[in-house]
Amino acid sequence: MRTFLAALFIGISCILQAQSPYQQTVLKDTRPAVMRRAAWAMQQAPQTITAFQCDRSAGGIHDFYSEGDYWWPDPANPNGPYIQRDGQTNPENFVAHRQAMIRFSRVMGALAAGYIATRDNTYLQRALQHAKAWFETPATRMNPSLLYAQAIKGKVTGRGIGIIDTIHLMEVVQALSIMEKAGAIPPEDLAAFKSWFSEYLQWLTTHPYGKDEMNAANNHGTCWVMQVAAFARFVNDKELLAFCSNRYKTVLLPRQMAADGSFPLELKRTKPYGYSLFNLDAMSTICQLLSTPDNDLWRFTADSSKSIAKGIAYLYPYVNNKNSWPFAHDVMYWNSWPVAQPFLIFGAAAFQHPEYYRLWLSLNKDPEEEEVLRNLPVRNPLIWL
Repeated sequence: MRTFLAALFIGISCILQAQSPYQQTVLKDTRPAVMRRAAWAMQQAPQTITAFQCDRSAGGIHDFYSEGDYWWPDPANPNGPYIQRDGQTNPENFVAHRQAMIRFSRVMGALAAGYIATRDNTYLQRALQHAKAWFETPATRMNPSLLYAQAIKGKVTGRGIGIIDTIHLMEVVQALSIMEKAGAIPPEDLAAFKSWFSEYLQWLTTHPYGKDEMNAANNHGTCWVMQVAAFARFVNDKELLAFCSNRYKTVLLPRQMAADGSFPLELKRTKPYGYSLFNLDAMSTICQLLSTPDNDLWRFTADSSKSIAKGIAYLYPYVNNKNSWPFAHDVMYWNSWPVAQPFLIFGAAAFQHPEYYRLWLSLNKDPEEEEVLRNLPVRNPLIWL
């Protein structure tokens, strides 16, 4: 019995030593929810974009397809090109591929978190089945490009702006990294997964759509850097990682943030609250992904006054008390925000601010509103800390 207890103690100690202090805290405070999500994920069968087809897509069965959210039929010309109603989501648009990818992200993140909580490889074995279906199995894999995302009827078959749809692959690669470190991916499967993301990175950085999105001035440009950083870290592309870090410091932060920590380009939109939260989440995730002891983006300052710390400090009061928001209410989904925003938990860990963590802990971590899910790619911070 003593030998067994000694071995158990050593095992528990190894698990705790492998976890950061904030990871331990999050696990302690949210363990029932983590295990509930993991149990749900264990019951999900793999399902990729090939299960859903839309006859309006110019691509094939393996090509991701979505339609611009804010584009509607023209009342003056019902059969003609769609017209834009910014901020107002058209419920008739095809979103099944995006929903499938969000589901994939939720499953992979939940399974990886379940593994971190228990060190039970069963969760990773289940995750492997999903990853193989998306990235490897010929009948069900997705092509590593986004030629047909956010199409607009009568106007374009796809747009660079649609690249934002694959932010939901970030928790997938985070889960894959955990699986790789745990030795849970057979070599041939790991090679296939890394090949898929290497091909996608090549497309993101060379195709005109990818270049358009990289150069977008608002949250789209932020999300391009965030995705490329996540995928480049998985395939160990050091050149791209350095590029993303430099772009955050020289383009995103100085050009998007005002001296007070706000994001003027987001505040001008018809959903200024939701977009401000989203952009700060994305910038914080970039800092979480790319910061090293020698290159700490959390403490980097641009133009002598702009920093991620200032951005979090600016938005924190409006998350803590949304009624104090001094700008226009969002045209849609005003009541759906805020939820457990990633910038709060990441900022709490980076700056040792317990008030950020307490607020994160009090907010909804399992939103079901589709608009929120679409703009919340980090749902399992346990796997990021």
